Amino acid sequence: MDLTEFDALSFDCYGTLIDWETGIMAVLDPIARRDNPSLTDEALLGAFAKAEGEVEAANPAMLYSDVLKESLRRVGAALAFDVTEADTEAFGNSVGNWPAFPDSAEALQRLKQRYKLIILSNVHRDGFAGSNKRLQVEFDAILTAQDIGSYKPSAANFNALLAETQELGVLRGRLLHVAQSLFHDHIPAKRVGLPTVWINRRHDQGGWGATPDPGVAVIPYLEFPSMAALADAVDAAFAASH
Repeated sequence: MDLTEFDALSFDCYGTLIDWETGIMAVLDPIARRDNPSLTDEALLGAFAKAEGEVEAANPAMLYSDVLKESLRRVGAALAFDVTEADTEAFGNSVGNWPAFPDSAEALQRLKQRYKLIILSNVHRDGFAGSNKRLQVEFDAILTAQDIGSYKPSAANFNALLAETQELGVLRGRLLHVAQSLFHDHIPAKRVGLPTVWINRRHDQGGWGATPDPGVAVIPYLEFPSMAALADAVDAAFAASH
C-alpha cells in the first residue's frame, strides 16, 4: 500500500485515539470489586464487550451514555455484583473523562498536514466533544452514532462515511480507514470496499479486551502498534516520493 495515494483518513476514536479501556476500568473496576475483589480486568472488559455489543445491536438509536448505563447493569448481572443508579450515572457520563493515548494528538497533527481527517465514532456528540478537546486537532468531519442512528459494525455507518467523504470532495478509493477494532471497523469497512489500517493497541496483550472477538480471520492492509508508528510511516512514504 502506498500511503501517498490517499487524500483522507477516517478514524475510529475509542480504542484507537482514546484509551477507552483505561477510561472504562477507572469507573468499572471500583464498582465491580466492591462485591467481588477477585474479578480480573480481562473478565470485566470481556463482559463489557459482550453487553455493549448486545445493547447497541438491539437499540441502534439509543444515546451512547444510555448504552453505557444499560451495559453496566448487564455486566453486574453477568458477574454477580450490585450496580446502583449512581453507578450507572457515573459510568454513562464518563466518556469525556477517558484519556487519549499519549501519542494520539501529536500523530494527528502530523497526519493533518497530509490528509483530511474524519471521525467515525460509536458515541454521542456530547461524549465526543469531551474527547475532541484531548485530541487537539480540527477534524474535517465528525460522524457519531447519534448522527447516523446506528452503531458500528452496521453497514449504515460506513455508508454514511462514504457519503460524507464524497461531500468533502474525496474520490472513491482515496479514503483509508484507521481503527483498532477488527469487529467494529475492519470487517464492515472491507465489506464496503474500504482499505484499512489496524492500530493494534493490544499488540503486547492477549485477548480482545473491550471489543468483541471478530469471529473470522481479518487481514488489514497495514498494521501498526501505535498512531505514532503510522505517522512515522506516512512521513517516510511522502519523503520517499519526492
